[in-house]
Amino acid sequence: MVNETSQNRIFVTGGAGFIGSQFVRNKIFSGAHVLVLDKLTYAGSLQALDAVNVSPNFRFVRGSINDHTLVRDLLNQFKPAAVVNFAAESHVDRSIQEALPFVETNVLGTTQLLAECLRYWEVLSEEESDCFRFLQVSTDEVFGSLESEGLFSEISPYAPNSPYAASKAAADHFVRASYQTYGFPTLTSYSSNNFGPFQNPEKMIPKMIVNALRQQELPVYGDGSNVREWLSVQDHCEALSRILQVGKAGETYAIGGGREIRNIDLVHMICRLVDDLQQKDPRPAKELIQFVADRPGHDFRYALNGQKLERELGWRAQYNFESKLEETVQWYAKNLGWVNSKEGPAP
Repeated sequence: MVNETSQNRIFVTGGAGFIGSQFVRNKIFSGAHVLVLDKLTYAGSLQALDAVNVSPNFRFVRGSINDHTLVRDLLNQFKPAAVVNFAAESHVDRSIQEALPFVETNVLGTTQLLAECLRYWEVLSEEESDCFRFLQVSTDEVFGSLESEGLFSEISPYAPNSPYAASKAAADHFVRASYQTYGFPTLTSYSSNNFGPFQNPEKMIPKMIVNALRQQELPVYGDGSNVREWLSVQDHCEALSRILQVGKAGETYAIGGGREIRNIDLVHMICRLVDDLQQKDPRPAKELIQFVADRPGHDFRYALNGQKLERELGWRAQYNFESKLEETVQWYAKNLGWVNSKEGPAP
């Protein structure tokens, strides 16, 4: 078990990304000292950390987890009690177009990060060593695709179907091997699809919101029947904090949102929310929906069984999906300037 005091110094990689920045904000607001390392690619945003960048407990370093010398220096200087790895290339469509960056960051980067953290951990005092944790933030996509029934769990076999998922699966295997081989105290979490503020506008929910606000086409893959389970990013980060605090070294935990919905039904919900926001009387957003050719290897359904997390760590999702989705639509409507700064040419 990691006590509250030892959790006070956390090294967060990828902490300027969508989920990582939410985790950092939560931790700074709760009094933790946080060091963020982020490469600031298309997925990262310093604006997502504006709320904490004046805190004396916060430090940001621009750099890559592939830079083992930098990582080593930061570990030795900051002396964290925990490392949380959010750093990843995470957009499936980009991975289909070019897989190598996903291998470089998700596989090689994670492996190099593990090596430096292992080196750091091996010279800690016995008390510090016992309290230290390395948390790998993974994804339900490593398990592949579900049919209309059933749920993935921590014991589901890995069966990734996209280059992105394959790269995350490989990284997870190196995390597991670090625990099995060296006793290095790792934790791995799998979450369902996240949504909330500061998510890259390439992702489904922000893309649909922004395009609907701009009266632009809403592209839906296939016939829209693919099913996803959705989780508020706030719920996800609170679950990660719980896992970091009381999770057992070497264990894996599934973080399910409990709200499954077909893609087309989600798009219709977003359309209604955007229509309610519009001050004038434009074309109804649902008329912007265009069905497009399906993505190669498109997984039909994801859903996670979160019973282990609830049973062993006493955590379950708290936030209402509909109300959080409405908040998310309102956030993007108010922050289109941030969206414009994140948009650029397709890879």
